[in-house]
Amino acid sequence: MARSTRPKLLAVVPVLALATLSACGTVNDQNPTGNGAGSPSQAASAIPTATKDEKLAALVPADVKADGKILVGQDQSYPPNEFVENGQVVGMDVDLGKAIGQKLGLDVTFENAQFDGIIPALQAGRYELAMSSFTINADRLKEVDMVSYFNAGTSGAVLKGNPDKLTLDTLCGKNVAVQKGTVQVEDLAGRSDKCKAAGQPEITVQQFQNQTDANLALNSKRVQAMLADSPVVDYAIKSTNGQLEQVGQVYDTAPYGLIVPKGKGDYAKAIQGAIQALIDDGTYKKILDKWGVQGGVAKAEVNPAPAS
Repeated sequence: MARSTRPKLLAVVPVLALATLSACGTVNDQNPTGNGAGSPSQAASAIPTATKDEKLAALVPADVKADGKILVGQDQSYPPNEFVENGQVVGMDVDLGKAIGQKLGLDVTFENAQFDGIIPALQAGRYELAMSSFTINADRLKEVDMVSYFNAGTSGAVLKGNPDKLTLDTLCGKNVAVQKGTVQVEDLAGRSDKCKAAGQPEITVQQFQNQTDANLALNSKRVQAMLADSPVVDYAIKSTNGQLEQVGQVYDTAPYGLIVPKGKGDYAKAIQGAIQALIDDGTYKKILDKWGVQGGVAKAEVNPAPAS
């Protein structure tokens, strides 16, 4: 499935106690790969400018388009989806967000924020859109409208050669890194419950405000494994020049959703129409190919039913 949050400092707690933690720290924009190795940058790859669609542009609420731009809330520490490189925000979501804006005749600007504060800020009117690898789930659909645009699952990573001989089912008593607030936190809570029920040690979860810091924790051997969204793990493996490897198979695949506030008229329809137009004209595929990610969709939907 996909993502939810991130801090700069390490939180080391048994997974059953994670719900008591509050968000803290600041987003770290430095060294976006989080591993000390050079990033396989795709920033120089140009994506053709999308043509404005007047019918879709007319669906955007007047208060959103009044200033000619859409302000997007985003946690920019999640390569390859959204991250900072050479002082610029880049990534799959960034390229797609800009192309959506072009279809609607609006500039799109991205503001960095802590992941778990993005939806509340959107609801409070700080942002006009949220695009930060949010998994579509029932709880979020109660609060906001979501437009599907990509499919991602959960994946695991370990050091190259898997020195601890781990599988996704043998994490009891191990140290596992994860980004705070993601669905992977919930996943590890369930796995740790099973460990405890079987009389084995709980999983020790190290939560990070930044996904890049979770990557670094594994690369520097402070943890034995890491869970994250599948494109994030794929990119972390690629950007560490073979120091990491995937463990197990991708599972719990679910769609990412671009988020708009509820009660905004045809705004979600405008976003959905823009994404679909980009899928149909091939721009969408060029963006995914640029970042080397798998999980493209053939159809964008407003508030699709989440997987049970």
